Amino acid sequence: MTQNYTEGYEYLSSQFPEVSGYDFYREMFPNNERSDEQHMDYSHPNAIYLYREQTSDGFNRMRRRIMFSDQWENDYMEFIEQNPLTLCSGLSYRGKSNKLEHAQRMNALIFDLDGVGLKELRNLFLRFGGDPTRLRRLPMPTYLVLSGTGLHVCYFFREPIDLYPNIKIQLKSLKYDLTFRMWEYKATSQNKEIQYQSINQSFRMVGSINEKHGNQIVAFRTGEPVTLEYLNAYARPENRVDVNKPFRPSKITRAAAREAYPEWYERVIVKGEKYPKKWDIAGKVHGDDPYALYHWWLRQILSIRGGHRYFFLMCMAIYAYKCDVPKAQLRKDMQIAFEDLQMVQHENALTEDDIKSALEAYDREYYNFTISDIEALTDVHIERNRRNGLTQEKHLYLARRRKEDMKAIGIPMKAADGRPTAQMKVYEWRKANPSGKKADCHKDTGLDPKTIRKWWETK
Repeated sequence: MTQNYTEGYEYLSSQFPEVSGYDFYREMFPNNERSDEQHMDYSHPNAIYLYREQTSDGFNRMRRRIMFSDQWENDYMEFIEQNPLTLCSGLSYRGKSNKLEHAQRMNALIFDLDGVGLKELRNLFLRFGGDPTRLRRLPMPTYLVLSGTGLHVCYFFREPIDLYPNIKIQLKSLKYDLTFRMWEYKATSQNKEIQYQSINQSFRMVGSINEKHGNQIVAFRTGEPVTLEYLNAYARPENRVDVNKPFRPSKITRAAAREAYPEWYERVIVKGEKYPKKWDIAGKVHGDDPYALYHWWLRQILSIRGGHRYFFLMCMAIYAYKCDVPKAQLRKDMQIAFEDLQMVQHENALTEDDIKSALEAYDREYYNFTISDIEALTDVHIERNRRNGLTQEKHLYLARRRKEDMKAIGIPMKAADGRPTAQMKVYEWRKANPSGKKADCHKDTGLDPKTIRKWWETK
């Protein structure tokens, strides 16, 4: 049991009522179906949770289960209470899968704030509530949940939010905005790295056990259920959710779309394919490696810091799906990456269950995941290709022409990977400093004196 947990429990239990996991999820999901109901029109989505089960062969396996209202009391005692690993998000789903594409309503917006001790808790309560226009003010949460070393900050909605496709995107922006507002190193968290998470993120369930630290997950009622308008007030205007815009309205007629985008029209309107077109990554690779983008991502493991290791694995699965890497190869590569990521210092252990969870991102739901999302989740900066509005074909044509022109007039070429050669650095420095000395060139460029002497007379 950590010091953060002990301090947090003493602080919260002296001021707020502790609520059992059974009651916590009853309140979060008041409209779960009964087990004998069958609403085939998806009018009654249900919560879905995962729990660890030890099978007769001695192996631990994660199982999914629907949170039916009439079975919840027995299920909570059998599958959740004192279980070393149970997970649940704040969303309800149609069907039996808890993938984001099947999410139908958001019942609660939940934030994971790591590294919270007594000082950080006190600072949070100085910021909860009050004027949202003031710096670092935060909405008052419905519940605070002690997870082990930090908190789950939970906002229950008075009325669940319908998750139309465009609403999911807006809620992601809202969550990123409030995460940034909530997470401040040495004020509200002992950790430097902000952890951004998806709206579909699952969290250890109240009443279960955190096997990493040996403590029970406990919840304290700190406020009332909230409205979306209340949360919006604490976010930047461009990151607020507008429920009156569940879809992106088209600006052209169907007839015009048929003329302008015949391939799209055939695929979506004629054939009825509802998913976005998969990007042709392999077809755009220059070279013999069809998995070049995926292999590039594997090399980014050297940039991963504590708090982003799981999301690196998740993005491995996303890039693998983008590039059509076989799932068997992904599993093998992920196991190697898992071993390497163990070397990255962080207070929360990375487990085999994280690999299983990350593998779920090997799915068409994520194949058009944006660069901005990957940067936010992994804290890895990704350089963009800048074509100034030109197509790739025109951009490459102009680049080759420029290279030929430079060669024709005797300007040194760049290295194959795009970085200036030492020869070119010396040439450009002398061009800018015609009366400069070798010592000045060394001071300005950092090049070795021998290298400078070698290319000093470059024309």
